[in-house]
Formats: sequence, C-alpha cells, structure tokens
Amino acid sequence: MTQTFASIPPNPRFIRRGYTACRFGHMHYRTAGPDDVKIASAMPALVMLHQNPSSSFEYEPLIAQLATDRRVYAFDTPGYGMSDAPPAPPGMAGYAAAFSDALDALGLDRVDLYGFHTGTLLTTELAILRPEKVRRAVMTGIPMYDAPSRAKKLAEAEGFPPPDQEGKVILDLLQRLWTYVVASRDDRVPLAKAMLNFADKAAVLDRFTWAYKGVWGWDFTRLQHVPCPVLLLQPAEDLRAVSLEAARLLPDAVVRELPDLDRDIFDIAPEILAHEIRSFLN
Repeated sequence: MTQTFASIPPNPRFIRRGYTACRFGHMHYRTAGPDDVKIASAMPALVMLHQNPSSSFEYEPLIAQLATDRRVYAFDTPGYGMSDAPPAPPGMAGYAAAFSDALDALGLDRVDLYGFHTGTLLTTELAILRPEKVRRAVMTGIPMYDAPSRAKKLAEAEGFPPPDQEGKVILDLLQRLWTYVVASRDDRVPLAKAMLNFADKAAVLDRFTWAYKGVWGWDFTRLQHVPCPVLLLQPAEDLRAVSLEAARLLPDAVVRELPDLDRDIFDIAPEILAHEIRSFLN
C-alpha cells in the first residue's frame, strides 16, 4: 500500500526548520516567508538572534507575524537549542563569527537583524563583523549594567558549580527557572505555553552559563562601532533604564518605547512588535 501525504498549502506563516553549516558544526534555524520569490526578495531577509538560555523557539509567534512580506531566519546560538556546541565558550565575537558562517552558507547577501537581550550583543558583533551584509538592526533590552554589577555577574557565571551526582545543582537551577518562566509569567501566557518555554530553556542546563560569560565579560563600548541604523524597541522591563543608557552609545539609533509591555512580549504582543519592527525596516 502506498502512503501519501497532503502537500502543505502556501502559507508564509508556516515555520520550517533546518540546518546549515558553521565553524562549530550544524547550526539549526527556523524560517518562514512568502513562497512568491518577488515578494520574498523585495526586502532583505530578517535574521533573529535569541536571548540566553533560550533558542529560536521563543521567536515563533513573532516569526509568524513578520514572515508575510519577507523571509525570516531565526538561528539557534551554537550550544543552545538544536545547534552543535563549540568546544568551549567562544564569547560574543565567536558566536557572531558562527552566525557569519551561516549567512554565507545560506547565501544571504543582505540582511536585517533583530536581537533580544543576549541577542543584542550578538547583533552588535555580527553587524560590526559583516557591515557589507547588515543593512539595519533592531534591538530589545541591551543588558548594559554598571561595571561592578557586570563583574559580579561574570564571577557568578565563571564560578557556577558543575552538576553533581545527587542533582542538587541542576534541581536548584530548575526550581529558579520554573519560578521565573512559569510561576512569575504574565497572566496572559497559558500554562501550557509557559511549560514549553521552560522546557526550551531547561534543555541546555549544562551550558547555560556559557553565553552569560560572554555577556558579562563583553566590552559595551563596542556599541559605538555599530555601522548601521538601529531601532531600540524597548518595553518597560527590568532592563529598561540600562538599555536606554546603552542606546546612547549607538552612532545611529532611534528609540521606541513600549510602556504597556513588560515581559513575555513574544507570547502576548507579537503583532505589536512586528508592526514596530516592520515600520523601521521598511
């Protein structure tokens, strides 16, 4: 008996998953966009870089909103999601170099970028590394705490204990993660979705500090070297004040505040974010 499968109808919001190559091995990504080549090629592809310790999974609601008039790619940072891990924490520049490899492997000649939290630093490094490819960038939540706070956070990341046989380290970390992602979530996020967000972050507990080491050890003056126009799209989250201060270092930046939003923004307001991002990129 021959088994047949119905073809997937054209739908720019349908998110596909795939792999491409980078210096650390396989890089996983999510992508969506119009099937019409003329529509898809009218604007540069939008490449999205996620926060730590999440993956491109967190962007799925936003991808669906943005993919109606352009091709969108959301990469999993090496060592997170379903991307292969480097042999050791490579720092923000090392991660960006891997993303640069992926752009070339996918044949993306001209792109826009979106970065959230950790992704803002990855966006900065990639824009500096590949100015001929990066046209514009949008950032949300630049984590530029003061130097003593960053030094303390870096020491905590570098001194975080390895997993123990009894599981205390991991179980304590999971409890804190559950409290933040699920118990303290915005009330508009369904429990089922919050549990998926938790599982996404919990998948890399053995490496969750790797990107944090890069964040807290990063030189934030590098924001001064971003060569492209930037939109800081800033909700009223805990990072608001430090993010607004960081935006002053960007050579060509505009700020758009979203005072009615705080956390879980991709789950509760993807259409608002998409409108602001599209308005700036267009």
